[in-house]
Amino acid sequence: MPTDKILMCPSAVLWDLDGTLIDQTIPIIECYTHTITSLGYSTPDSNIIKRSLGRTLASTMEVFIEDKDMEEACKIFRNKFPKIMFDGMVVLSGAIECIKSAHNARIPQAIITNKDGNTARKVSKFSGFSKYISTCIGSSDTRWNKPDRRLTEHVINLLKVSYSNIIVIGDSPTDVNVAQNAGLVAYCVATGAHDEAELKDAGAAATFKNLPNLYQIFNY
Repeated sequence: MPTDKILMCPSAVLWDLDGTLIDQTIPIIECYTHTITSLGYSTPDSNIIKRSLGRTLASTMEVFIEDKDMEEACKIFRNKFPKIMFDGMVVLSGAIECIKSAHNARIPQAIITNKDGNTARKVSKFSGFSKYISTCIGSSDTRWNKPDRRLTEHVINLLKVSYSNIIVIGDSPTDVNVAQNAGLVAYCVATGAHDEAELKDAGAAATFKNLPNLYQIFNY
């Protein structure tokens, strides 16, 4: 969504991780495929996996396996993924620049993801995000998952900021729901599995081709 509008400096930024700051599609699909086929199921459709990114591990697994195998599937996935998670992972264009700029402007930032919390923090450190963002909360850190409002409130409380002018930046309808459920605003980039039209239809306040395009309209 092209725009000439200069957006006001946000009071805080809640970042999604997969599809927004990084592309970890290759190892994620490899890990799902390994897990699902090792349990005797047919090879999963990689496009379905890709479009599910941003949801919980179990919610993606349930598309391909029976409930009776869920516990074992999650165990296999969590055992294998840390061993391959950096194979083919890419830090997306503009990610470091946007994060660093907000940090220099003293804007509180957090990463909020449905990726396992320990894994997310390893990714953040590996990618250079943790130098500027100390708060990174994932699925294993609380009893809630995105887009549950309680998780968002927990992260905001950790940042010790008010709800005024907080923005969520993500790449999926899940991220839009995170914002909507907490009364926040979502700005979305089409760097994941969803195009700008889908993100706009989901309720994003504005959509952008990528992070560099989004960064150009922020006044910070």
